[in-house]
Amino acid sequence: MHLSAQAAKTIIFVCFVGPGPVIGLVPWTLSGWQFRVVSAPLQSLGALLVLLGALPLADSIIRFVREGRGTPAPYAETDRLIVTGFYRHVRNPMYVGVLTMIFGQALLLWNASILRYALIAALFVHLFVLLYEEPRLRHKYRDAYIACQKRVNRWLPHFTKA
Repeated sequence: MHLSAQAAKTIIFVCFVGPGPVIGLVPWTLSGWQFRVVSAPLQSLGALLVLLGALPLADSIIRFVREGRGTPAPYAETDRLIVTGFYRHVRNPMYVGVLTMIFGQALLLWNASILRYALIAALFVHLFVLLYEEPRLRHKYRDAYIACQKRVNRWLPHFTKA
């Protein structure tokens, strides 16, 4: 797949199918982006989490196109296993970034509905990774993915020299 086609497919997936609706449409539907100051320190932490979560998400999206020669979409996956960038520290930086952003939104907007949504999303993502994604990656990338599983945690980042 040509780089511009990969980029176009990625943009469509991210904006309309994957992370975009998950971190944008659903929280907006639950909150209307209603903001009220209740706890400035916790809400500031929420804003920081939203920003911090965007970093691994954006980095991963770019790596899927440039290094993986594919997209984050399961139906147009990468040709190569990505093990650079945030993937050196955690196997699922996109999911970690998305969930961090949702939990951050719950704090920032001080919204219990978004918090419940974040917990449900975390459970769904965990089950998706365990039941679909990891078996698929083991099948496609074989020894390279098994080695990655031994080196890198699924959810909690570790920061060692790689």
